[in-house]
Amino acid sequence: MLRGATVISLDNKGRIAIPKRYRAEVTNHCDGLFVCTIDHQFSCLLLYPINEWVHIETKLATLSSLHPAERRIQRLLLGHASECDMDGQGRILLPATLRQYAHLQDKIMLVGQLNKFEIWSESLWQQQIEHDINLQAEDAITQSSRLSELSL
Repeated sequence: MLRGATVISLDNKGRIAIPKRYRAEVTNHCDGLFVCTIDHQFSCLLLYPINEWVHIETKLATLSSLHPAERRIQRLLLGHASECDMDGQGRILLPATLRQYAHLQDKIMLVGQLNKFEIWSESLWQQQIEHDINLQAEDAITQSSRLSELSL
């Protein structure tokens, strides 16, 4: 299970090192093979273990290529999808086009989201968290009936 937010470095070749605490799990779960694509709603990347990505592709395949909104989602997610293989040192190479989309430089955030990681520039992550906290404080429960039933 992928969870937690970790500050990691992007090297000058565009590689990130998956933190050691995740390496054994992702090696066992997906043999270190990921698919990285853009998040179509935020300026971040989504990094899926390959077996999780297969589920996403299956869902995307059910969308109609004739419906403009559905085709747009297919184009954005599939068109930017890139396989990333973890090397022996736990690093993966993020393609330049994806790094540019997410404004990634030097320090980045790797954020576990159960079945995937989000990859953020550190500054955009901080802005997003601040924004999310402010929105949540303004309208804590009324946005979703499922949230009103969630007990933490």
